[in-house]
Amino acid sequence: MKPTLRPLLRLALAMAGLLFGAAPAFADLRMCNTTSSRVGVAIGYRDAQGWITEGWWNIAPRACETLLRGTLAARFYYVHAIDYDRGGEWTGKSVMCTRNKEFTIRGIEDCLARGYDRAGFFEVDTGEQKSWTIQLTDTTGGAPARP
Repeated sequence: MKPTLRPLLRLALAMAGLLFGAAPAFADLRMCNTTSSRVGVAIGYRDAQGWITEGWWNIAPRACETLLRGTLAARFYYVHAIDYDRGGEWTGKSVMCTRNKEFTIRGIEDCLARGYDRAGFFEVDTGEQKSWTIQLTDTTGGAPARP
């Protein structure tokens, strides 16, 4: 190999290492519980097959949990949360299906006829970001959220 090509080869290998050896970027939907209570969280969203609701994530006081891993597939997500320690809920106007134990439910229609409960969910607009963190606070359900 000619001496003039070695620096170019080293540069090409270094750049390939940067491109292919870089750590992957994480894109998730996360929930941070900024309250002093333990909370249970259910989410709803629309995927390629239609509406789906999932729950329950139990989140400790002042802790965060990843609810969905990977790049977000929807712009709008819906949240229903329960304060286990002091009572009360974070709800909204969008009615979706839930149940008392862990669940994944397809569809949001006819909840009661299908043997599920109905609950109000508040809307979170992610602005089509690839990842998003929802801050659950004592003062208002779901406010403020951030990418």
